[in-house]
Amino acid sequence: MNGFQLTDKDFHHLSAFVHKECGINLHEGKRELVRARLSKRIRFLGLNGFGDYYDFLVKDPSGDERVEMLNAISTNLTSFFREPKHFKFLTDIVFPDFQKKKDRKLMIWSAGCSTGEEAYSVAICSLEFFGINPDTTISILATDISTRVLEAAGSGIYPDSGVSQIPSSIKTKYFQKGHKKWSGHIRVKKILRRLVEFSYLNLMDELPYKNCFDIIFCRNVMIYFQKSMQEKLVQKYFYALKKGGYLFIGHSETLMGKEHNFKYIMPTIYQKV
Repeated sequence: MNGFQLTDKDFHHLSAFVHKECGINLHEGKRELVRARLSKRIRFLGLNGFGDYYDFLVKDPSGDERVEMLNAISTNLTSFFREPKHFKFLTDIVFPDFQKKKDRKLMIWSAGCSTGEEAYSVAICSLEFFGINPDTTISILATDISTRVLEAAGSGIYPDSGVSQIPSSIKTKYFQKGHKKWSGHIRVKKILRRLVEFSYLNLMDELPYKNCFDIIFCRNVMIYFQKSMQEKLVQKYFYALKKGGYLFIGHSETLMGKEHNFKYIMPTIYQKV
């Protein structure tokens, strides 16, 4: 079975619902992805099609199916040390500047953290630079709207192929090999996991953060939103950063053509001044 027919009407209803709930723009190019992934939910629930599914979704008082739906349609492409120039900028520019400050509590936010590779990469980068230093506290908040990826991120378990490009010395220091049923997998060691707090967050909601963070990573997240929502997100990040803090965005993203208060540093890197 290839799934259920997704009519224009049903796609419009579902797209509008997703946009209202979390701001994500499901354009026509996402139609087949939506059809394929939500067909599985329709079969699981024993429903007759997308019309029934939409009715079930909006009438579900628990909100559980809303979570399942968002988990199903979320695209979670990530890897360790993706976009290496960002991590080089951290170690060459950001961390040395931070060392000069009196406040030695480094606050970092990985927004749209997916399965956690980005947050753990930042944690590795931080420990490699600062070491275990009682004068410096490192705290990394990693958030996502998908409970499925947050569960995976919290476990810290990845296939061996996920760390194949990481130098052996780093793998030995920060990862442990799996055995028996976990053969072919690695797990992030506690020294990293204790630095990262994974938490559910809908970026459409009012954010509780103001002048909190030294660094925000929000990479390949804005591409899922329309321009008006992108500008709102950028404004939220601006207020969440401390003065002098940095915003890192994805290689396919830019703040050009959007209203914002950031200082351009280099492609995909901006600073609150």
